[in-house]
Amino acid sequence: MTETMVEAMNKDQDTTTNSIVITGLRKSYEKSSNADTAYAVDGISFDVPKGQFVTLLGPSGCGKTTTLRCVAGLEQATEGRIEMGGEVVFDAARKRHVRPEERPIAMVPQSYGIWPHMRVIDNAAFPMRHGRNRRKGPEVRQRALEMLEQVGLAGLADRWATQLSGGQQQRLALARALLGNPEVLLLDEPLSNLDAKLRAKLRQELRSFQEQFGVTALYVTHDQAEALAMSDTVIVMNQGRVEQIDRPERLYDHPRSSFVADFIGSANLFPVRDATAGPAGGVLAKTDIGPILCTRSAPGEDVRPHDGGFVCVRPEDVEVRPDDAGAPPADNEFAGVVESAEFLGDRLELVVRTANVPVTVSTRASRSLRPGQEIVLRPAPAATSYLAR
Repeated sequence: MTETMVEAMNKDQDTTTNSIVITGLRKSYEKSSNADTAYAVDGISFDVPKGQFVTLLGPSGCGKTTTLRCVAGLEQATEGRIEMGGEVVFDAARKRHVRPEERPIAMVPQSYGIWPHMRVIDNAAFPMRHGRNRRKGPEVRQRALEMLEQVGLAGLADRWATQLSGGQQQRLALARALLGNPEVLLLDEPLSNLDAKLRAKLRQELRSFQEQFGVTALYVTHDQAEALAMSDTVIVMNQGRVEQIDRPERLYDHPRSSFVADFIGSANLFPVRDATAGPAGGVLAKTDIGPILCTRSAPGEDVRPHDGGFVCVRPEDVEVRPDDAGAPPADNEFAGVVESAEFLGDRLELVVRTANVPVTVSTRASRSLRPGQEIVLRPAPAATSYLAR
């Protein structure tokens, strides 16, 4: 991108604030307001700092797309408040609802929203000719061509949009969105229609463009790997509510609920029958496979016993050793039998049955472990968490 183009876009944007603040947002598709009303979005609050890439992550039906559509103004929430760029764009109590076209946003939908009757250059230039910050004259085509050059489509500028591949259409949709000089870029699963290899390539490009322009991005996906790879912050949603807001690495290492632990990556979750204080400031949790020592906690948090809950340990944090005949397992060790072994190239993934409970384990691909072999498992206490729910 030329320096002139970057300067022009930064000048067009409001530099005082460029964030989203959502407070107590609720959205129901029912007319009833009684206590039994089902909410697609149920009282969520969060903010998106200026220039950050924040992802709404969760399973289908969790409310993430509804939230994004409320931010865009395509849906009107039942309760709550939305601020964008320092301006209140929605306030249910005051009956304020700013129309989508008047909000400082650009949106890339799942289907890209490419105009099939227009050429590539005209699709890209559309927001400059018809959007909030309209322009005229040769500057429009010049800026559109510069942007198409950045996304690798300059040579296709005069093609019909229908002649582009899926990946090219996604790049065109992004170019068009950025040419609207948005303060906030909203993306609704824009990579879901692409094959795995192209998806991995384009998510890197997408994040690079977002950082280069300094635009605030709110991204929706159900793909955990996508969210972890691209985001500054991930907001995990479940049944219309926020489960956890955290950096990607903290979500993985320090989930706050069994739902987050299970949804982000792979996890062994053992229901806890009873828990007592253990050594090293940890918790000794009684489970169906035996007592497990848990000492992992987030910085500033204590690991303390509570009623019920789960023990969470990732497959890669379970140590494996051969079962030495006649040597009983030590504390925090559990004898088991390999039920299945899958070679996955970079690792060997085992399912080991101990006390009639299946445990998933990841170990070195070079290890010679086969179904029927007796082994001993040891969950690493420093990587084992005790979750309240």
